[in-house]
Amino acid sequence: MSKTQDAPKESPSPRDPYDFSVIVPICERHDDLSELYNQYTKILSKRGKHFEFIFVLDGPNPEIREALKSLMKTSLGIKVIELNRAFGEATALSVGFEQARGAAFITLASYFQVEPEQLHKLLDIFEAGEHDLVISRRFPRIDSVFNQLQSRAFHLIMRVLTGAKYHDVSCGLRIMGPKVTKEVHLYGDLHRFLPLLAYQKGFRVFEVPVRQSVQDKKTRVHKPGIYLRRLLDILTLFFLFKFTRKPLRFFGLVGSALFGTGTLGLSYLVIYRLMGIGAIAGRPLLLLSVLLMVVGIQFFSIGLLGEIIIFTHASKTKDYQIKAVLE
Repeated sequence: MSKTQDAPKESPSPRDPYDFSVIVPICERHDDLSELYNQYTKILSKRGKHFEFIFVLDGPNPEIREALKSLMKTSLGIKVIELNRAFGEATALSVGFEQARGAAFITLASYFQVEPEQLHKLLDIFEAGEHDLVISRRFPRIDSVFNQLQSRAFHLIMRVLTGAKYHDVSCGLRIMGPKVTKEVHLYGDLHRFLPLLAYQKGFRVFEVPVRQSVQDKKTRVHKPGIYLRRLLDILTLFFLFKFTRKPLRFFGLVGSALFGTGTLGLSYLVIYRLMGIGAIAGRPLLLLSVLLMVVGIQFFSIGLLGEIIIFTHASKTKDYQIKAVLE
């Protein structure tokens, strides 16, 4: 995009923040980044916003880097960050948040997931000031039936384990305030669960239906290991949602079940021996019962240590947000 046509407003001085920092993590899949930039800057410029675009390359990619360098020669407000190796999208987003100077943040996928003009919907809701994080939901879905089925299965498992009723947490178009980026820490593959992590912290999250892009129709079939990792990520969220502040309930429950099972087995063997039915020294049940009791005690101890750690650091942790203070 040239500076004379549909160009963004002049960059503010270094002392003034932008209205928005637009963060685009580039990991594996990507479309024409110049077109992506042009489409979204046109919308932000029409609304009179000062903004910057931060492209974060998750690992060296000379081809994309050169394309972005060419874009920087003809466009304003672009920053390109290249990580020295691939760390994942969560790290790329975190780096973008750290380097941003915006008063608020917009995240985009590096490909067209939704129709760009749908950004107006999210901006209208976010600027009303009633929500800390506004996320998008591709609805109605126009991609393949297989994509829709695996998305529904993913969100059904997530809903059952966490209770959070979101429909499209993987959609990259989001708008959020600075508090969300400071208090919600992304790591591993938890970037797609940003809405859930923000919700757990007490932030106000709102989901907006948006039109899916016609360029987002490709059937996505992943390796079995990726599906397993996503399931493990959901289980991680389940633990974070339910037991972060009360680990003894989880570890104590598991430990009690194991210890109780081992105690029943050992009690049976003691009665078996006292009644003179036979010897128990060489029976596998004896070893199994003792093992279950020992493992049960270890689980209980882990939960107890977790409770002690949380009690010690309780004054430094905050899992709530104050909406207003009236004086």
